[in-house]
Amino acid sequence: MVEFVHPHAAEPNRDELSLSIENQPRSVSQVEQYEKCSWRWYLQRVERVVPRPAAWSFHGTAFHSAAEAFERSSRRMGAEEVVEVFRDEYTAMVNKALDKEANTDLWLAAGRYTGGEDIERRYVLGLDQTAAYVEWSQTNQPAIWTEPNEGAPALELSFMVELGGIKVRGFIDQTLEEDQDPEEDDATVKVRDLKTGTMKSKFQLQTYAVALRQQWGVSVKEADWYLAKTGRLSRPVKVEDVSEDEIGQRFADMDASVKAGNFPANPGFGCRFCDVSHACFLSHNLNLWAR
Repeated sequence: MVEFVHPHAAEPNRDELSLSIENQPRSVSQVEQYEKCSWRWYLQRVERVVPRPAAWSFHGTAFHSAAEAFERSSRRMGAEEVVEVFRDEYTAMVNKALDKEANTDLWLAAGRYTGGEDIERRYVLGLDQTAAYVEWSQTNQPAIWTEPNEGAPALELSFMVELGGIKVRGFIDQTLEEDQDPEEDDATVKVRDLKTGTMKSKFQLQTYAVALRQQWGVSVKEADWYLAKTGRLSRPVKVEDVSEDEIGQRFADMDASVKAGNFPANPGFGCRFCDVSHACFLSHNLNLWAR
């Protein structure tokens, strides 16, 4: 495995890095990014390399915001109002990114599309997907769980737990009520993640299930994804047998590697979708923080 080194960066100062690396909580996205390419993790989270913009990121964020607004309205918002939420947020994020990088040829884009084409394509796609979500939710009426401490609907539910001796934080798109087994004392809930893309993470659903059990003491047997591309749910994922130790070990391994200064690169197909690839240059091997 080859290590990438940014040629314009000075050797990291361990005392400074410890403030940004060693004491911060971990997340699913951190673990998965580190496992795919730890050098990307380093460039993005330590050197703070400015990422190249990608319309798919704004597409996903705006869709989530629109779906959340609709659910928080107890589904009273009309479809046009919800679509307007997507339109406003997507447009605002794209315009802000264009102010920083006006050359859309430098934007990341998927498939055969240019950056500019992808911006326009995802705008139209997002409008359609948002309207489809409203129709789907109104038809299926998923029962959003009420978080007991705040008495609020469990939408973008934030958590902070300790797994494998590591603080782990995150946000769960939707936590749903499940039919209660009369023989069980704990409430039973279901985890749902909303996806506009194709990448799905079973580890993400498993972490959310473990976090719900630990922080709220509820039973979680299944999880799934709402797939905006098809306007349907995925098949359920069984999560009731996932242990806290199993999930915690993955966070602990990643955390230990980061603190040890292990950031090998993993060049390959994924580089074409990396938003900090412009800061990656093949160089000599360097063991960060080695003395």
